[in-house]
Amino acid sequence: MILSRSVSVLHSCRISSAPKLISHKLKVSFPLAHGSSALLSLNRSEGKWVRVFASATETEAEVERKGNDTFFADQAVSWKSLGLSDKVSVALRDSGFGRPSLTQAVCIPSILSGKDVVVAAETGSGKTHGYLAPIIHQLTNTNTALDSEAEERRMPLKTISLVLCPNVILCEQVVRMVNGLLGEDGHPLLRVEAVCGSQGWPDKQPDIIVSTPAALLNNIEPKKNRRVEFLRSVKYVVFDEADMLLCGSFQNQIIRLINMLRFDEKQMSRLVTSKFGKPLEILAQFDSDNEDDADFEEDGSISDEEEEEYLEDTTQIPTVENGAGADIRKGWRRVRKIYTRSKQYIFIAATLPVNGKKTAGGLLKHMFQDAVWVSGNFLHRNSPRLKQKWVEVTVDTQVDALIEAVNNSSTDRTMVFANTVEAVEAVADILEKASIQCYRYHKNHTLEERANILADFRENGGVFVCTDAAARGVDVPNVSHVIQADFSSSAVDFLHRIGRTARAGQYGTVTSLYTEANRDLVEAIREAVKTGQPVETAFSRKRGFRNKLKKRAFLKAGEAKESQAVRA
Repeated sequence: MILSRSVSVLHSCRISSAPKLISHKLKVSFPLAHGSSALLSLNRSEGKWVRVFASATETEAEVERKGNDTFFADQAVSWKSLGLSDKVSVALRDSGFGRPSLTQAVCIPSILSGKDVVVAAETGSGKTHGYLAPIIHQLTNTNTALDSEAEERRMPLKTISLVLCPNVILCEQVVRMVNGLLGEDGHPLLRVEAVCGSQGWPDKQPDIIVSTPAALLNNIEPKKNRRVEFLRSVKYVVFDEADMLLCGSFQNQIIRLINMLRFDEKQMSRLVTSKFGKPLEILAQFDSDNEDDADFEEDGSISDEEEEEYLEDTTQIPTVENGAGADIRKGWRRVRKIYTRSKQYIFIAATLPVNGKKTAGGLLKHMFQDAVWVSGNFLHRNSPRLKQKWVEVTVDTQVDALIEAVNNSSTDRTMVFANTVEAVEAVADILEKASIQCYRYHKNHTLEERANILADFRENGGVFVCTDAAARGVDVPNVSHVIQADFSSSAVDFLHRIGRTARAGQYGTVTSLYTEANRDLVEAIREAVKTGQPVETAFSRKRGFRNKLKKRAFLKAGEAKESQAVRA
């Protein structure tokens, strides 16, 4: 809106009143979800099993009838009943997570099954602990067993988990969540290290490595031994904010990492014992320039090259004795689609468009056809715990409307979104002239500054003015009001912004300021909210809202011309 197009207008606007922000803590109760009969159902969809909750319309009707919330699973569902150990269950309860959420109640057993899992659920539904808890459960059991058997193993390798995030802030947030799960001795259950920003490769192998794709590749590609040892140790691979990682600038890096991990799986699959009882020599080299070793083309699609069936011929298996080389590599290329899986891939997202082969969801359907899909009640929809207010403004009224919206916040934590760095600075200047102190958060701050600003906001509350850099994945408890000073430029941004409130079973309010230019867009979103339809119906995958509306108008004009021609 006007904030992003003409910041100077805001600087020159006069403030008609300067009331101070009234702030107090909002007490929120956590009502329980309805019975377990609505917990989940299994539907066959597009050739694979998709695990979903009750439909949004049914749930909203139930909420209205009973006055219950839709966040927690049934009272009979406990961490232990989902398959987690006593140690992990106690750590979760001690950290304040008394009972699982609906999303956690479905995704935890799915991850414990060992199958690849795609978790697509609304923001604030507990996805991070939903994947951390089962992974920590598996690692504590596996690594304890490995340590006790280390003397008997020829190549004892510690099993680890890799968590990939799109930025450093999210990496540090995951590290903080892992370190928050403590054992009886008061120490974290597992050791976690971040490999991103200024933090290099850990001296001692941790249980969980959290990294950005670029930082991970920079740390493992130049050093062959480190790469081989790391790939061999990884058992669980998590792609947090998967829709972002699988598109845009991250896509090639992610595809490359998946190729490397799958190549290691194929090597492990060939670890057989020769007739002399000696283990197979492992091909340690991953040839990045050899297209025959890649499962995917550059655009993420799988090669159409036919694979020949593997023939079990012990004379062709490379061992210490026969030293077979190049011929065996060709054999491996022929059978690269026939191998025993040894890693688990988990994809986490709050927005996951599936229409189109090149969307994140479309790629996952193609690349991981046997994955279990977990879908939240309100994925791409408006949560019944969220109240939305819509305020149309003009150049003359937008400043007063903004100040009024901030002052109407009955919470100690309010987030105000703008589309650009310049707009954030303009909004912050306006609020401070109205005697409303606020934080400023955008990409022009260093990573250290952003981390400190977020920490201060989490601890002290207040008004947090930011770009969409704070919209995705950032967890700040007790944000009860989100204000859009600038209206979102895409539905994905819109969904992530409103997802900063009404999290973890709480309630929240979103106030959206919009201009006449956004009126058609707002009407489309309000209609989607009213009818319980996904908000994504109001946008196209690679276009902003405005372009989508222009396209609709163009099509209508074309239809009108055709109809006039027919009449003539």
